[in-house]
Amino acid sequence: MTTNPWTAWIREHGTDRSGIHTKDDWLELAHSKPRPRPPTPADPRALGTEEGEDYEETRRIWNANPATIKTPQLAGAFALMDQVMASNYRDAGQLRGSVVLDAEPTLGKTTIAVQYARGFHTRTIRRYGERTRDGHQRIPVAYLSLSAATTLKGLNQKLLRFYGHPAAARHTRSSLASLAVDCVRSCHTQLIVIDDLHFVDFAHRDGRAVSDHLKSLANEMSATFIYVGVQLRQRRFFDEGSLPHGGSTAQTARRATRCEIQPFQLDTGTAARAWRKVLATYEDHLILHRKSPGMLADRADLLFERTQGYIGSLTNLIDRAAYLAIVTGIEEITDDILDEVVIDNAAESQHHAAVR
Repeated sequence: MTTNPWTAWIREHGTDRSGIHTKDDWLELAHSKPRPRPPTPADPRALGTEEGEDYEETRRIWNANPATIKTPQLAGAFALMDQVMASNYRDAGQLRGSVVLDAEPTLGKTTIAVQYARGFHTRTIRRYGERTRDGHQRIPVAYLSLSAATTLKGLNQKLLRFYGHPAAARHTRSSLASLAVDCVRSCHTQLIVIDDLHFVDFAHRDGRAVSDHLKSLANEMSATFIYVGVQLRQRRFFDEGSLPHGGSTAQTARRATRCEIQPFQLDTGTAARAWRKVLATYEDHLILHRKSPGMLADRADLLFERTQGYIGSLTNLIDRAAYLAIVTGIEEITDDILDEVVIDNAAESQHHAAVR
């Protein structure tokens, strides 16, 4: 039986559900190629039942996965991280700075951190090769995503599991830390991304222990840390859980550089043009049979009202609108289609409050 081209595309380029939990996951992501645009039939109406279903599936996968857009927020964060990474050239034993991507949800913090780390990984492997001088696998980047109530031991275990170390589940807290440092040094890891840091309660004893341990790891590892989290300043990450008046003496506040990610605004001509450019990029990406130039950009004000300039809310709105455009047969995003889309509660609540 011959596989139709859309089934073949789905099998090769379908939704990736692996996540980033281990070095193998990271390496696969870091070296992955952009997803190719699916083939377009000469006449979609002439497709058989199975071919038609598979073609619709390819469009849903494609429309839901736009390439990362170089927004002003991403460009600004990259520029700041480049500044901080200047200290990464220091020899071992010298202090390095860290970056804290701190913002409200759905503003693209994780995307920014991962894309920056991917670029760093690619350049490092190109320059230094896949093996260290001692023959170890070179892993320029380590990525950890924390979970609720992360403890000091749990942090070390996550780092060891990333490297695939067999001792992650059966060693004491102190030996886990030593093994983690050894992995970072042996694999010449220079950049460590710690995501979802807001799950750590820095006002609690365990949270303060994690904060102290992160400083200790930064002292022992010749690596720069990128921390990612929601409202970390309000959660007292920078003053390490101490009273606010003691924050000026906290080590984290002196070592870490905060990078706040802001939503889009329409308050200046430059900002409005940046918003429309993002909408045009989304529009170019979509596969809809009746889309026309300006389908999204001409609705810039409406889309801003619906999302308040939050990139995550915008992505969900466009993704769901494209889905409805396909299943209804309308094949373009219209005001009526947008009216049918319901997105995240925060965006919907603010939108309804604004129009009352």
